[in-house]
Amino acid sequence: MEDKDILSGFSGLGIAPALFEAIQNLHFKIPTPIQLKSIPVALEGNDLIGIAQTGTGKTLAFGVPMIQRLMQMQSGLPAQAGQGLVVLPTRELAMQVEEMLGKLGGKLGLKMAVVIGGASMFIQRKALERNPHIIIATPGRIIDHIENSRLKLDKVKILILDEADRMLDMGFAPQLKKILFAVPKERQTMLFSATMPDEIARIAANFMKLPIRLEIAPSGTAAKDIVQEVFFVQPALKGRLLEKILKDYRGPVLVFTRTKHGARKINRFIRDIGQRSAEIHSDRTLAQRKQALDGFKSGVYRVLVATDIAARGIDVQGIEVVINYDLPNQAEDYVHRIGRTGRAGMAGRAISFAMPNQWQEIRAIERLMKIVLPVSKLPPELPSQLSQDEYFKSERPPQERQFRRKSAPRNFTKFRTKRRY
Repeated sequence: MEDKDILSGFSGLGIAPALFEAIQNLHFKIPTPIQLKSIPVALEGNDLIGIAQTGTGKTLAFGVPMIQRLMQMQSGLPAQAGQGLVVLPTRELAMQVEEMLGKLGGKLGLKMAVVIGGASMFIQRKALERNPHIIIATPGRIIDHIENSRLKLDKVKILILDEADRMLDMGFAPQLKKILFAVPKERQTMLFSATMPDEIARIAANFMKLPIRLEIAPSGTAAKDIVQEVFFVQPALKGRLLEKILKDYRGPVLVFTRTKHGARKINRFIRDIGQRSAEIHSDRTLAQRKQALDGFKSGVYRVLVATDIAARGIDVQGIEVVINYDLPNQAEDYVHRIGRTGRAGMAGRAISFAMPNQWQEIRAIERLMKIVLPVSKLPPELPSQLSQDEYFKSERPPQERQFRRKSAPRNFTKFRTKRRY
């Protein structure tokens, strides 16, 4: 049955003619597995939980049924009219969802408002006053507008929680609970996530009505077309290894680091070696982040350096390589990072730099993904070992820096003088 539906494209999923035409105009021909399973279930008004890896077309999976059901409400009795609310973890993801839903619902007369941090409150207030059919928002800014009496959620009939596990990772659990208590009980709720932690299971049990669970891939899996490899490398050699990889591959490259300071430093290094690059992290303004992302999409920048704020906020087709310059703090974030490549059935590559003492982090990733990550040898031009002087000048792990400080001789004369007085 599913093979037949895939061959017939979107035509066998119960989509209304006007919306079907909009999908065809965007050149979407064959539904992805999450779209194939979610759209018919959601069009019937059921609550659902969609577990699928990043890059599998979840925006269309919830966008199509939400738009169609809102259109049906608008054409019915005025009392039945309602709003759709899409809650996402990051500004970048919200803007990308607004762009996609605008292409689908804009020509059908649906109005939208984007409510995100870093943007003008005045403009957002004006957009909300126009009574939009769909509100696309981040949790913190929704609460800001509710507390300032600029937003009421009493008309929400369809609630979408996208990248729910990421919102919990970012500490948005209190805001999500306030939103869930603020929306009407009689509503349709669709929750999409790449993983299924216990907190999401509790949300489903307490705030959803007999949700249908649709799991496209087991939690913690990545796209099958991503080639993964690990280099064990000393910190002082990471830059030289990065330069070698950027020469070996010619396509767009996304580089992940743990800290915003690291992102700035790596961005400067990449520019110094003659590559076009930009950075995106929490210290950048919304305009700067949008400019960097748009430049990466259009080819102005070949390399984008990012912290985990972009692990799920980047929807760019054709990223050839994802480089984990630093391993993530949590194994789950590794799945989200490498999900930026190998999207929509395309091939991709994920390369990770690990320090020699980071075997436990690699093992945690392997346990989560139920795979063995292949370890690659360093290029011949890179030494496999550092001299002692080079090692202690490198950015070695904190525990080793601490050991070095403790081992240094103390100025006992100065110490005794301080104790005497």
